[in-house]
Amino acid sequence: MKKRRIDLHNHTTRCNHAEGSVEEYIERAVELGIDIYGFSEHAPMDFDEGYRLSFKEMDAYEKDILAAKEKYKSQIEILLGYEVDWLPGHMDERILNAQVDYLIGSVHFIDKWSFDNPEFIGGWKNRDIDEIWQAYFEATEAMAKSGKFDIVGHLDLIKVFKYLPKKDVRLLAKNSLLAIKKSGMVLEINTAGLRKPVGELYPSRALLEEAYALDIPITFSSDAHTVEQIGFKYDDAVLTAKEVGYSAAVTFREREKELVIF
Repeated sequence: MKKRRIDLHNHTTRCNHAEGSVEEYIERAVELGIDIYGFSEHAPMDFDEGYRLSFKEMDAYEKDILAAKEKYKSQIEILLGYEVDWLPGHMDERILNAQVDYLIGSVHFIDKWSFDNPEFIGGWKNRDIDEIWQAYFEATEAMAKSGKFDIVGHLDLIKVFKYLPKKDVRLLAKNSLLAIKKSGMVLEINTAGLRKPVGELYPSRALLEEAYALDIPITFSSDAHTVEQIGFKYDDAVLTAKEVGYSAAVTFREREKELVIF
């Protein structure tokens, strides 16, 4: 089986906080030797609209990616997805039932507080850090149990600003990891954390080891919001995965998993 480089979590200008055209992203991915490149725009919802695709642009986004898939098919495999925020009462069936290759389920909100957005970092000041972490992993567990998603987005994003818990993160995350296993979801190794104050991969080495022990499959993501971030620290992610024990990763076609070596 041929080794393949995968990068499934990436954004476009349509989310209102990314830079670079679809073609620029793809051409850079080809240049880097990426074999499978996925776009997963922040899905529309009726909350926090300024940081995501709008419903009226859904069709244009999907057409853009499908056109690029055809145009570049001899050079690279392009996949179509969405990154969907787990926010009960605000997720839309148009997204959950979209004809895509995969859906990433991500927790960016705790009680509508956008904990990873620098604009709202003040929210950390008057809360108990362990309770925030517990709430985050409870939301992740509920997201996994919903059965609506294929990939867990940046599992421990809650660490982004380096507000770390006193409790062992493996205990905090235990039930969410069990739910991820039971749901059949795939865990992404997301390199964006290396660009953030916390300065480490999502998930942490400790949580990745727990996932490996549970036989939870993985995939790879750079979570690029600029052309320069495509494939960011990919080799670091692969090395960590191999050190933990993984030798294969998952890609998708029309919501079906396909195992590839890396």
